[in-house]
Amino acid sequence: MAGLTGKVEKEVEIHAPAEKFYKLWKSECFHLPTASPSNIQGVEVHEGDWESAGSIKIWKYTVEGRAETFKEKIEADDEHMTVTLHGIEGDIFKNFKFWKPVFKVAPKQRRQWQRCDGEHRIREAKQGRS
Repeated sequence: MAGLTGKVEKEVEIHAPAEKFYKLWKSECFHLPTASPSNIQGVEVHEGDWESAGSIKIWKYTVEGRAETFKEKIEADDEHMTVTLHGIEGDIFKNFKFWKPVFKVAPKQRRQWQRCDGEHRIREAKQGRS
């Protein structure tokens, strides 16, 4: 039996210029632990640098009180202000075979919007496990 495949979409209003928010996700994600220390404890470059497409970063974060990690390779599209984090390894893969969050920032009439799409495939439950 194949695992379930899905897509989660969420659009939220942000109170910052779209370009600034895009830059935060593209090349300044090391600031995120300062903005949300109870959720994200650290982001470090594993391979490459903060600016280049294809660079690999390791995220340290907390979910329901558990410390977890996520290693990703970044892809950025400046024209469409879109950042894609291609999941490589980490705790998320205990439950998912595939994880790819996509962040798109778009100015809309005086307000800025950020849309997050997350593509994923849930791992099959092993027989005998509930």
